[in-house]
Amino acid sequence: MGIKTRIEDYNFKEDLGTMSLREMELLAIQIRSFLLDKVSKTGGHLASNLGIVELTMAIHKVFDIDKDKIVWDVGHQSYVHKILTGRAHQFDTLRQLDGLSGFPKRKESIYDYFDVGHSSISVSVACGFAAQKMIDNEDGEIIAVIGDGALTGGLAYEGLNNLATIGRKSIVIINDNGMSIGKNTGGLSKHLARVRVSNKYGALKSNVRTVLKSVPKIGEKIYKEVGTLKNHIRDSVVDGVMFEKIGYLYLGAVDGHDFKSLLYYLALAKKSKESVILHVLTEKGKGYRNAEINPSKFHGIGAFDVETGALKKTQSENSYSSVFGDKLCSLAESNENIVAISAAMLDGTGLEKFAEKFPNRTFDVGIAEGHAATFAGALGVAGKKPVLAVYSTFLQRAYDNIIIDIALQNSPVVLAIDRAGVVGADGETHHGIFDMAYLKNIPNFEVFAPATFMELEAMLEYSVYAKNPVAIRYPRGNDNEIISLMTKSHSSKKIYNKTDGANTVEAIAEDGISEVDVHKSLELKNGKNVMILSVGDMLKEAFKASDILEQVGLDIGIANVRCVAPIDKDFILDIAKRYEYIVTVEDGIKAGGFGESVSAILSETKLNVTVLNIAWDNRFIEHGTQDELKHRYGLDGIGIAERITKFIN
Repeated sequence: MGIKTRIEDYNFKEDLGTMSLREMELLAIQIRSFLLDKVSKTGGHLASNLGIVELTMAIHKVFDIDKDKIVWDVGHQSYVHKILTGRAHQFDTLRQLDGLSGFPKRKESIYDYFDVGHSSISVSVACGFAAQKMIDNEDGEIIAVIGDGALTGGLAYEGLNNLATIGRKSIVIINDNGMSIGKNTGGLSKHLARVRVSNKYGALKSNVRTVLKSVPKIGEKIYKEVGTLKNHIRDSVVDGVMFEKIGYLYLGAVDGHDFKSLLYYLALAKKSKESVILHVLTEKGKGYRNAEINPSKFHGIGAFDVETGALKKTQSENSYSSVFGDKLCSLAESNENIVAISAAMLDGTGLEKFAEKFPNRTFDVGIAEGHAATFAGALGVAGKKPVLAVYSTFLQRAYDNIIIDIALQNSPVVLAIDRAGVVGADGETHHGIFDMAYLKNIPNFEVFAPATFMELEAMLEYSVYAKNPVAIRYPRGNDNEIISLMTKSHSSKKIYNKTDGANTVEAIAEDGISEVDVHKSLELKNGKNVMILSVGDMLKEAFKASDILEQVGLDIGIANVRCVAPIDKDFILDIAKRYEYIVTVEDGIKAGGFGESVSAILSETKLNVTVLNIAWDNRFIEHGTQDELKHRYGLDGIGIAERITKFIN
């Protein structure tokens, strides 16, 4: 059929079927070039997609995507699938507002069978699809593509255990690239590494069967009686062969960049009457030297220069993540009980320095947030001070563990909740807008939301000595804008400088960091008409709204609410006596959030005050930049000012 000039010109459903191996190899190069060009401009998950090009193409060539369902685990590895299902022309809008999602989305394509954003779910989803096909006696294969670290999640094993008993053949493809977001950890990773060198097992099993059965008259009997011996041989060659023991035909390990091998083994898997585990070895970042050398950096990356690999947008040296990591290192110097826990996100959560400095007090448990929470709860009960650093969106997966294994035990765990609030381009599956609502209602928990780096440090310092569980939620990014707005405001409070070497970070406090009362709200600006109670990072939007409203004659007060639970009831009642209108602003879900707590407190009084709660409505928020989404939903300074004006009028 020939190679075409542009990726957008292919009709892959027809073209892949007629391609020769050589043409597929050339197309793979073309797809990698296309991905580099597009992702370098929009940002996105690059390394995992570069590594899965040949495997995705081979799957689309062997299977019929109109009747065979492909489920992608850790959905960020689905870019090539999107290209092959007719979405190449949309890649200029990748992860942009109203553009192409970075994850599978059912509303985007009939070939995205499940919305995927988090790890380890594909086999469980395959169970559902397999059961449906069995009940309806429907044709078609079920293919779950897992890997990229997802097999460190316990849900994958629950799914594997169930899928083997569904009564409907399915195929599970393990994309074994030796990585998750950071390096894979744990026993399973070591097991797969050993399997990598065990290709001889499949040939050995086949040869034993052939030779024994060829013996005249007694061959079949001997073959049946050496089952135990065969198992012993198998266990010697491949340590455990865990997949076959739970009911799967194991195929592999296969070179994931060799089309000939991939097509052969995929055809075998398709022909098999029993469920198959196909183990495929790939290289994360394949074809782009910078990503091959540093796959973690290029796992999820902003716009970058293709030649150098350098980010185009200079990012702030400091972020809430880095400030958290540095402060925890400092506290751990004098508190030997502090231990750090991560769920495959040491770098992303700022714990890389802690891991280097205190390797024996650092635990990366893999993509297993529920286990991480229970593990932390037990460490706390045992007398240690566990600090679990986790993105807000991933913490949701450990909700029951938090309640039963941390809060019920009153274990002194610190939840360092990174990426709280709306995070941007990763969209619905990655925004952290639910944590505040569900955590503040759990007994024994204290929940804090810093507005500045300085407050984060103070809250962490308090938390590592607290006798009960504590959660600190902080956003993606830095506090530069908040500090600038505070400095320009007419605040009656002092602005203090915290000097660290040559760097000076300004922050507002009563008497410097040692005197910050993390439980008390701080009235930063006095007013007469309206008091805005701002939680955490939303303080910058509160200042912007105040500037706009004062231009139309309203006198606005602003308070920084540091502690969400237990709520500072005395402060709220004092504010309610002095203001006619109270407006709460938070980067979290409105239902059950801080604002509703304020409304509940004031509903029990006879004070003449009216409350407006501004937060994210009860819906899932699409992808886009933080500023774009806040503007669209009226949570930026302009939107807040407009809503307050309408509310008063």
